[in-house]
Amino acid sequence: MRHFILAAAALIFSTGSAVAEGYQINSLSARQIGMGHTGIAQKLGAESMFFNPAGMAFMDNTLDLSGSFTGISAHCTATVNGKDYKTDNGISTPLGVHAAFSIYKNLKAGISFYTPYGSSINWTDNWPGAVLNQNVNLKAFTLQPTIAWAITPKLSIGAGAMITWGNVDLNKGLVTAETTDRALALLKQLGQLPAETPAFGNTTPASVNLQGDANVTVGLNVGAMYDVNERITLGASFRTKMMMKVNAGSAYVRYANAITENLLGTSLGLINEANFKAEMPCPWVFGIGIAYKPVDRLTLAFDARLTGWNTYKSLDIEFLSEQLTPYNQNITKNYKNSWCYSLGAQYALTDRFDIRAGLMVDTSPVNKEYYNPETPGTTKIEPTVGFSFRPYKNLSVDFGFMYIEGLRIKNASCTYDDVLGATVINMLTQTGYPQQAIDQLGFKARQTFTADYKLHAFCPSIGVSYKF
Repeated sequence: MRHFILAAAALIFSTGSAVAEGYQINSLSARQIGMGHTGIAQKLGAESMFFNPAGMAFMDNTLDLSGSFTGISAHCTATVNGKDYKTDNGISTPLGVHAAFSIYKNLKAGISFYTPYGSSINWTDNWPGAVLNQNVNLKAFTLQPTIAWAITPKLSIGAGAMITWGNVDLNKGLVTAETTDRALALLKQLGQLPAETPAFGNTTPASVNLQGDANVTVGLNVGAMYDVNERITLGASFRTKMMMKVNAGSAYVRYANAITENLLGTSLGLINEANFKAEMPCPWVFGIGIAYKPVDRLTLAFDARLTGWNTYKSLDIEFLSEQLTPYNQNITKNYKNSWCYSLGAQYALTDRFDIRAGLMVDTSPVNKEYYNPETPGTTKIEPTVGFSFRPYKNLSVDFGFMYIEGLRIKNASCTYDDVLGATVINMLTQTGYPQQAIDQLGFKARQTFTADYKLHAFCPSIGVSYKF
């Protein structure tokens, strides 16, 4: 019996995920956060390299430098069987730094560094969904050299090469406390453990840390912009899909106490020595936008962005060790494409002071039947405000603030293999236990975790730009 439990533990860590849904970042410019993060049809100088490279072609200055830094404080709650469990998150810090210069009047070039994808969430070690996720820290970085050409005074095009890399650091439970306690009770009944052996209760018996660095991948960020007249500008942009590949991630197991280590340590030692490989999609994004100036001091903008999340059908984890090949996993995701709508306004109160307001509605791509709490995927309502102050003519200090409120999602479920439970069932069946007696013990080969989720976040941002 004991050896069956040891063998089962090596399987379980692969039921988790090395990525997080909703990891696309929409907070890369303090100035544009204030306008609902619009920018596809606006002439933003160096910052256009991210929103729409074609906009950089209309830059009037010889050199344009800008940088923004955002702090995201997110708070998520899962309600399980009527009890609330809250995340204990740190502050995430996406950023964008851009430099553009003029080659000719109608030809501009530049380079941009930004964090297009990322996620950081900490559900803590011993919450009920620990076997799915305890905490995750995912980061992607992009370096983008860009060129933009104004074909005519009204029409421009632009393109940038997105050179992207990243890393992931994920912790998850290997076995649930509930199944382990049932196994301990059975071992006591069979006389293989002392009767005084304590139960785990709400403590996750064993967890695994998965870390990996993704190889460099390259995509394209292209766009076009057209001035219909002096008041109306249209824009379109497209960022291609990229695959972030971890070719040799590493795993490390930690135990709640000596009891778990004695029971599972021999088998789990294989995980400590194993490497894995996995892939994470950075999906394509198609955007269209319009900017309208009803009067000289007021700019209105609307963007719509479609993200190709339907490319994320499954997460595939493969072990590099032949010993663990039978434990390769294909974890169903079945995401769908999702829209993000942005509306923003900017008004110049004076020649040195601008105020902004906006709203984003970011729809969720997550399939409710395959809902993993790595990052709660809900449709998000995101009002924004901001302002800029120019103490000198060419220097601008920008402030933006975005509040994120996720629409509550109820009865979101995720089914996973309880390999420890399945192994015990198989062992009891082989030793002649009647099915009715096995059912009474409560072991299951498949478990479903169900919870209600809600979230909110505060996102202040500061930026500086200088042009001459």
